[in-house]
Amino acid sequence: MNRSIQWNISLRFMRVWHRNFIVYKKIWKINFLPPILEPLFYILAFGIGLGALVGHINYQGREISYVAFIAPALLSINMMYNAFFENTYASFVRMYYQKTFDAIMATPLSVSEVIVGEIVWGATKSLIATAIMLAVVSLFGLVQYPYGLLVLPLSFLAGMAFGAVGMLFTGITPSIDMFNLPIFLFITPMFLFSGTFFPLNDLPVWAQKIALAFPLTHLVTLTRGLCLGVVGVNLLFGLLYLILFSLIFIPIALRAMHRRLVR
Repeated sequence: MNRSIQWNISLRFMRVWHRNFIVYKKIWKINFLPPILEPLFYILAFGIGLGALVGHINYQGREISYVAFIAPALLSINMMYNAFFENTYASFVRMYYQKTFDAIMATPLSVSEVIVGEIVWGATKSLIATAIMLAVVSLFGLVQYPYGLLVLPLSFLAGMAFGAVGMLFTGITPSIDMFNLPIFLFITPMFLFSGTFFPLNDLPVWAQKIALAFPLTHLVTLTRGLCLGVVGVNLLFGLLYLILFSLIFIPIALRAMHRRLVR
């Protein structure tokens, strides 16, 4: 097999997407439960329980309830988790244990098309889960429409970004147990320090600068602005950040997976 990376990516990558979608439909009930129950648990525990202690938060010059503050963050975390875990654990299982990638690469599809199909599928799972969770959160009156609808295309973009990073780790991680390291060193710090459960202004200045390097920080800012109806030019920076992040990490992920699959 040619060892050079095949960058000629065509719409054939949708064959991979379609294969994963068929499998998803067989277990759709299980996949629907987390985005339905998770926001309920968080809103009850953090929003109502902790919210009673915190009270209101000043955000963008507005006083909002704590539950209104964390609801967009829950949506953002949901986008990150669905794409990242789909393109780490699930992709690794398909690649290493089920040998699905080997079977697909016996067809005319290139390695790059297989990997792009996987990343796009991860983004699609992020979109599906976000749509479900958005509907649940909306029942509590925590989403302002019509801006709230823009969370859906944003979730796909976020899925591409975090799916690309997840695929990169799949390309360099020697065993499935080693995914604990990127989760501990990459996902967990973002989960805690990206303006999710408290404003970034509460962090020291040096920590705020580090947090601005996290993609989740910009995703939370965008989602929160859309859900609260606080939309301005300042959100463009976060949007451009996520687009640039995706454009950088997708090729890196393709190269890492090509090195792993083509020997």
